[in-house]
Amino acid sequence: MDRLKIIRNTYLTYSVLIIIFITFMVRASNNMMMTTISLFSKYDLHFGQLEVGLTESLMALATFITTGLINSRLGTVKRRYLFIGSNIGFTIILAVMQFSNFITVWIFIAVAGLAFGAIMPNIITSAGMIDDKKAREKVLGIYTLALSVSLIAGPALESYILKFEPLRYIFLFFVPLGVVASVLSPFLRFPDSKSEIKKKNVRVFGEPGFRVAVYAILAYNIIFALLITFGGIYAKSVLKLSLSDVSLLFTGFFIVSFSSRLFISWRAPENLWHYLGTAIIITLTGIIFLFFGVNDIIYIIAYLLLGIPHGVTYPLSIVSISRTFDMSYRNMANSYFFSIMMAIGIITPTAGGLIENAIGFRYMFLALFPVILFLLFASNSNMKKMKFKATEVT
Repeated sequence: MDRLKIIRNTYLTYSVLIIIFITFMVRASNNMMMTTISLFSKYDLHFGQLEVGLTESLMALATFITTGLINSRLGTVKRRYLFIGSNIGFTIILAVMQFSNFITVWIFIAVAGLAFGAIMPNIITSAGMIDDKKAREKVLGIYTLALSVSLIAGPALESYILKFEPLRYIFLFFVPLGVVASVLSPFLRFPDSKSEIKKKNVRVFGEPGFRVAVYAILAYNIIFALLITFGGIYAKSVLKLSLSDVSLLFTGFFIVSFSSRLFISWRAPENLWHYLGTAIIITLTGIIFLFFGVNDIIYIIAYLLLGIPHGVTYPLSIVSISRTFDMSYRNMANSYFFSIMMAIGIITPTAGGLIENAIGFRYMFLALFPVILFLLFASNSNMKKMKFKATEVT
């Protein structure tokens, strides 16, 4: 019996290490691309604000197509091949981005988005495969910590490299990370195909736990998508920060995000609302600081504040999903959830580009205040409906 327990623990440790390494390598390089593509489009390719927004939207659209229309409908075996191929494809894109021009950049961005859309949902599903609720949520916590560390490492490395190299060559320095992820990708654990029996009339969107996850991520990701797309441009063009300092600003943001994830990973919260509700309120506070961000000090404070809900919202959303769905539904739910995140990334940058041109960067965020407030109440309403079900899911 003890020997069997040792074998199980060893296999679990092996699985967690694979998840950590792949998550770190993929997310560090992907986050670099997400935070850099708007700067690259603006200052290297000389795109206008609307075109800058469209670059982010295209990447999100491509990711949405893979997660919502392809990955969610594939069986385990085909999904594994797609996952491995996507890691290789994303690495190739990192290698060729330096050759981008005003035409090819759209192709490269689209391929990168398609590849990324097949990677992250499968990592989430792999991290949530453990039957025991407490152990599963600890692994999900470790997974989100790996995400946070990678989000710090990417901008920090980029900030250092930009002191010596032009923006165009930054992608090349992340190719080794993609190579490691590609080599490790065949070893990621996938569910047994028998555990993913397709059932008819799956009410994924009808589950309160899924709606809580969606409303919470909407309340934060709308703001985050705008920060990623236009925040760096505002810091450089208006506040006169250097490109290296802009990357350092994102590094600080992700350090705060990591700290908040470390806090909630210390013990899986039984009452999700205490954290989610607080995170949305902090988001509202961050919006106010952004509006008054007419100097670099207030602007930096706004970024650091908004790092807190960035760290809290995503892991608690996937915990909400894991408590709501059993293994037969979880890949579908994770794929739909991730595709909704990408849908935010499709709509928000383009709409933000139009709004920013019309009323300016700071007023754009202020206009979102009532939207986030509505999502706060919607999340709370569905959380109350979820309470009686959460105890049933183990």
